[in-house]
Amino acid sequence: VAARHGDELTGRTVTSVLSLSASPPAVLVSIDLMSRLADFIAREKGFSLALLASDQGAIADAFAGKVPHDERFDSGAWGRWHSGQPLLTGAVTVFDCEVIGAMETGSHVLFAGAIVESGTDAGKSPLLWHRHGYHGLTTID
Repeated sequence: VAARHGDELTGRTVTSVLSLSASPPAVLVSIDLMSRLADFIAREKGFSLALLASDQGAIADAFAGKVPHDERFDSGAWGRWHSGQPLLTGAVTVFDCEVIGAMETGSHVLFAGAIVESGTDAGKSPLLWHRHGYHGLTTID
């Protein structure tokens, strides 16, 4: 999940993403309430979401905190959606989302995002986290 505020970008590898509805298309993401990402999403009323491809493990690691915050967007090829939110190229599926609701749940905030733009590369295999490591769909036993 990534977001921008002015010219500043932030993002984080997340473990909680849920399909909220098919009509209208919407997703739900869980973000640490005290994070810069939650602040940016709340201020801008939007965020982007990339479902990473099996060859994008280095991006997942960068956004999970294995590189300094100011170097995260050095991983991968980034553009911008029409909304101005970050757009990762090369992912399996990407969404540009407008916040349609939020709910604080103690340490996290759940953001409901209406999908306003999307893209999919059907030729890509998704990156999965399973048994403490990254895998493509064909490598899970």
